[in-house]
Amino acid sequence: MESFNAIIEKSIIDNWDRDALTDYKGITLQYHDVARKIEKLHILFENGGVERGDKIALCGRNSAHWAVAFLATLTYGAIAVPVLHEFTAEQIHNIVNHSEAKFLFVGDVVATQVDPVKMPGLEGIINIPDYSLRLSRTDKLTYAREHLNEMFGRKYPKYFRRQHVAYYKEQSPDELALINYTSGTTGFSKGVMIPYRALWGNYDFAEHVLGNVVKQGDSVISILPMAHMYGMAFEFIFEFLHGCHIYYLTRIPSPAIIAQAFTDIRPAIIIAVPLIIEKIIRKRVFPKLQNNTMRLLWNMPVISKKIQQRVCEQVRKAFGDQFYEIIIGGAAFNHEVEQFLKAIGFPFTVGYGATECAPIICYSDWQHFVPGSCGRAVVHMEVKIDSPDPARIPGEILARGTNVMLGYYKNPEATAQTIDADGWYHTGDLGTMDADGNVFIRGRSKNMLLGPSGQNIYPEEIEDKLNSMQLVLESVVVQRDTRLVALVHPDMDAATDLGIRPDALAHLMEQNRSQVNEQLAAYCKLAEIEIHKNEFEKTPKKSIKRYLYK
Repeated sequence: MESFNAIIEKSIIDNWDRDALTDYKGITLQYHDVARKIEKLHILFENGGVERGDKIALCGRNSAHWAVAFLATLTYGAIAVPVLHEFTAEQIHNIVNHSEAKFLFVGDVVATQVDPVKMPGLEGIINIPDYSLRLSRTDKLTYAREHLNEMFGRKYPKYFRRQHVAYYKEQSPDELALINYTSGTTGFSKGVMIPYRALWGNYDFAEHVLGNVVKQGDSVISILPMAHMYGMAFEFIFEFLHGCHIYYLTRIPSPAIIAQAFTDIRPAIIIAVPLIIEKIIRKRVFPKLQNNTMRLLWNMPVISKKIQQRVCEQVRKAFGDQFYEIIIGGAAFNHEVEQFLKAIGFPFTVGYGATECAPIICYSDWQHFVPGSCGRAVVHMEVKIDSPDPARIPGEILARGTNVMLGYYKNPEATAQTIDADGWYHTGDLGTMDADGNVFIRGRSKNMLLGPSGQNIYPEEIEDKLNSMQLVLESVVVQRDTRLVALVHPDMDAATDLGIRPDALAHLMEQNRSQVNEQLAAYCKLAEIEIHKNEFEKTPKKSIKRYLYK
């Protein structure tokens, strides 16, 4: 296993004059610019009193300077604590305090939300856009920042070149690299301790499966938050170490901004959560296929193949038409949308992971991907189903290998409940596995409901069917006494466009309920649908916060 920081060092040296990080419609940093900024931050850390093993927190929207601050933290030998900028001020305070962070890097918006008084252990708050000091509680940090350029000039009086790039190398693969606090959907956040070996395992996996199709200098778009392991591993770390050019949207990635960015940047690979893909397909593609002529042509064997090819070309164009595949993960993928994409031969695949594995557990290339699955155990990992008959009876998905975390920070009890004596990480997800090793997720064990006679009911399976019905955008199935109730957020814009009044919408949802119930066993039929006019609250990875609606 190579030193992870040595790989960062090598990438910077090898790609010295390539474009590295761009804020979309803003600045571009080349790899040598990144190296210079890392060096200046190292001087700031050293003279500001940061020691190896100290924690440095980062909280702000994705940006080139966020990425540089993260790389500077690791290559100095400090421990990074990425914090999702969507967290509330109170959550940010708690994470900074719990992690015992010495410095906090903040973006523009976060800077106005946090209260330094509530983070007494911090020695400094640094603005991400320009690395200026927002708060300094020590004279040495204040002095270091005020004299940073002078110190840099003294250290490198003539120039700063490739030969000056020399970073801290981790002493052991098990050395702690970062602490990632999960938002989860349970309302309780835990600090996942991710060692260098897990970062290396995820990078090495990506090199195995994408190294030959993604080239040095290729462009990619970072949409998912880098403070989430999915976005960090596969929209940032792999690409940076591979010599790619990463674009950050920097603003809230609305569907319109994302669509324009795909057209402008034409990424070589696309990493996404289901919600982004489903919205684009439902809003831009499905309506074009709803007229009678298209339906007729779609079902005529000879013509349908050509129609499907045409549709596939159009869908590819919506994503820039330059990508090898779209990798979908982070939440359950809608069955109807998945079937449609498979029918038109669209290059997509669904992976599976967890923050605790930094994050990858399962994956298959789109050409070998089995619909409905989430791939097979990846290189450096093994997976098993805790079930007497893994192919037929769902059991908990267990994972073991290089990517598994060290444990939860300051929480040995939770660690012992999650990683057993044999090193198996208990995911809390239920699944089955076929003879070829393809894993099929059947639900979250913590979400499982009990039927009237003790039957296991997986609400995600009902929601997947319901989300394919007319005007249903999203849903949550809850249990009230012995009754199953579906909370539904309809497509209110579409309903308005169609002139559907509230009473007619309620009638339509009742029809949806009847149709879904025809597909369900007696013990898991829906007793009622409740309409929610507002979107359900979600975690940053776009999972619905179920605990709010129970």
